[in-house]
Amino acid sequence: MKLIMLGPPGVGKGTQAQQLSKEFGIPQISTGDILRDAIQKKTVLGEKANTFMSKGELVPDEVMLGIIQETLFSEHAPEGYILDGFPRTIAQAEGLQNLFEEHNDALNAVLSLEADENQIVRRLSSRRTCRNCNALYNLLTMPPKIEGKCDLCSGNLYQRDDDRIETIQNRLRVYKQQTEPLIGFYKSLGVLKSINASGAPEEVQKNIKRQLED
Repeated sequence: MKLIMLGPPGVGKGTQAQQLSKEFGIPQISTGDILRDAIQKKTVLGEKANTFMSKGELVPDEVMLGIIQETLFSEHAPEGYILDGFPRTIAQAEGLQNLFEEHNDALNAVLSLEADENQIVRRLSSRRTCRNCNALYNLLTMPPKIEGKCDLCSGNLYQRDDDRIETIQNRLRVYKQQTEPLIGFYKSLGVLKSINASGAPEEVQKNIKRQLED
């Protein structure tokens, strides 16, 4: 099973990818993970990527696609996987599709998790983090037993900058501009599965399994 996870920030891609990874016994592969692995192994492409990352710059598509090729299409590549965080743009999606065609390979499905934007903003802006042990809470779905205090260490809870409404709205704008067009791209290839991700995680997981069985 070879899958791509799509969806705006806060829609639950990570949670669903973890569950699918357990269900199908395939790895969840994130862009960050494979970049760190290539850098740690000091591969040629890893060293190239590191020159950009060390300066706070984005890794160019050709370098990123090269690392993806080494990860997904080498003799040591996993038989199945869930790709999370790549592609993010049409150019990356086209490059990835070219790799699949070159290697006579194909995706089983692209899972597009969808939820109301207001719900996403409400969900993300309700996250709180412990200053002491970094435990995560959500005031809507998993609140602390004592308001403002961590259940584990009694540390103070705070709202991270990237969980503030203005930051979330900006992240959603970037997603709409850069990544949302991928929905049409993969729909045209006949591999897109649209998933209602507005319910509880268990319900969303059932929706995904139903779509994959179709």
